[in-house]
Amino acid sequence: MTDPIIQVENLHKSYLMGKEAVPALRGVSIDVARGEMLCLMGPSGSGKTTLLNLLGGLDEPSRGHISIDGENVVAMKEEQLARLRLRKLGFVFQTFNLLNNFTAFENVEAPMVLSGQFRRKARKERVAMLMEQVGLSDRMDHYPSELSGGQQQRVAIARALANDPPIIIGDEMTGDLDSETGFEVMRLVRRLNQEQGKTVIFVTHDPRMAEFSDRVINMLDGKIHTETTQRMGE
Repeated sequence: MTDPIIQVENLHKSYLMGKEAVPALRGVSIDVARGEMLCLMGPSGSGKTTLLNLLGGLDEPSRGHISIDGENVVAMKEEQLARLRLRKLGFVFQTFNLLNNFTAFENVEAPMVLSGQFRRKARKERVAMLMEQVGLSDRMDHYPSELSGGQQQRVAIARALANDPPIIIGDEMTGDLDSETGFEVMRLVRRLNQEQGKTVIFVTHDPRMAEFSDRVINMLDGKIHTETTQRMGE
């Protein structure tokens, strides 16, 4: 594989259940190519969400190595991890995680304010551009409660793109959506992957959504069980 943007070597993660350490990951190693769209699948407890959280710097491994865009994530302190998440990673969650008292515009703008990368005028222009990309130019002043589930998820995708990160991480992005809306969201994510070169790593339980990826990794008992390379016929 040429130019991997993510490298994972011998990753282990255990959680304490009382006095007993219960393994969630058992020696996972993967490379993710720049611009790849990778899907993680597997039954509950297989380790896929744990792996996603470790890649996103949301949790610490018990041992092993993670490199993101050439940086050693495992060695980072919390302040460095926060900066990494703001600038290089965009997150899209199953439950949207929008701020209810913020408009769609303000939700998308928030990561830009936190990162300090953009001045006010540039933020305003970028939010407008992102909202147009996700087809919600006419919903910028609406609050989450005034938007459908699919619209909220598209706002969440625009927010994930706010600081122009090279990597998008999605956890069951279509899990709370009906099938038709789920397909719309996945087509949007795939377009961003193909047209902007975003690396996308996402977890899904739905094999129909997995078909949007370049590669599917099936996990079982904290290990990689099978791996399938595929190409979209579109």
